[in-house]
Amino acid sequence: MRKLTTVFLLLFAMLLTSCFGVSADITLNANGSGTIALEYRVSQALDALGRLDGNERWNTIPVGQADFQRTIDRLPDMRLVSCSSRQDARDVIISARMEFSSIEGLLAFLDASGRRAAFTGNLASAGHLIFTLNDGESIENADLAALIASVSEGYSVKLSMSFPREGSLTVMNSKNLPLSVIPGSEIHASGKRVSASFPLYEVLSSSEGINVEFRW
Repeated sequence: MRKLTTVFLLLFAMLLTSCFGVSADITLNANGSGTIALEYRVSQALDALGRLDGNERWNTIPVGQADFQRTIDRLPDMRLVSCSSRQDARDVIISARMEFSSIEGLLAFLDASGRRAAFTGNLASAGHLIFTLNDGESIENADLAALIASVSEGYSVKLSMSFPREGSLTVMNSKNLPLSVIPGSEIHASGKRVSASFPLYEVLSSSEGINVEFRW
């Protein structure tokens, strides 16, 4: 499967597997501090595979509080508040809540590469935060596309952000032009809280690219 590098270092690295769904809810304060609550779902089959002898080195996402804490300890502007896990019939579901003291700290957590998330403007009047979920690499192999569609069924990618004042959300393509409606998506584009939800397959297979742009 082609590699899809995304904005969230911890959240979207496992999109490579397609057996993965993620939700991230960010609350931003006027001074640039805030909280991020995240939940991600990993299929139990994938989780079990990652725990087999000899496979531990491939474990690329945190699987518990200790893993999260090790990550947070490297980021001075981040603090882990809580972490828990549970199972349903299909998935291992991991939830965590963190606080950040600066928007730079948040971006360091979400995008260690510095290439998939960017903040411009200022917090006081005209902030602009953009996340790249897919930079427009199409899946040309029909069999691979069918496999990805099958294993991604039922999973989604959800982003939301709450602002100290009115804000907006726009979904753009890789050329920063407004993107046509993505099948199965749900967009709440304006208000003090905005959000976007996309089926995982649509994120993985988008040939136009997907950028999610927050403004306030």
